[in-house]
Amino acid sequence: MNVITTTGVDKLKLYPEVLQFMVLGAMIVGGMVGDYAARRRFESMSIAQAQQAQIDQATKAAQEAQAHAARLANQAQSSNEGKKDTFKELEKLGSLKQQGILNDEEFQRLKARLLSNI
Repeated sequence: MNVITTTGVDKLKLYPEVLQFMVLGAMIVGGMVGDYAARRRFESMSIAQAQQAQIDQATKAAQEAQAHAARLANQAQSSNEGKKDTFKELEKLGSLKQQGILNDEEFQRLKARLLSNI
């Protein structure tokens, strides 16, 4: 009894329609996988761009807040310097009054002028 064996190549020759169907199926599946991967890359890039925009916006807001804080600090420092000067001037006026150089009326008038500048 003779047994006929066929190799894998011989089987493919026997079923060309099957081979064409398998190649077509592989192409369709490959295309679907490629499309899915491209869609995921696009979504990832969109998310990354949105996050970068948020980071840029937060950075700008932080810089503006720092500039505003610096302006307020300068204003506070200027205001404190003015108050210190006014306080020193009031001390001088008090000293001049105690020494008898200024009378009560002059002292009150100069004191009112100093305090109105605050």
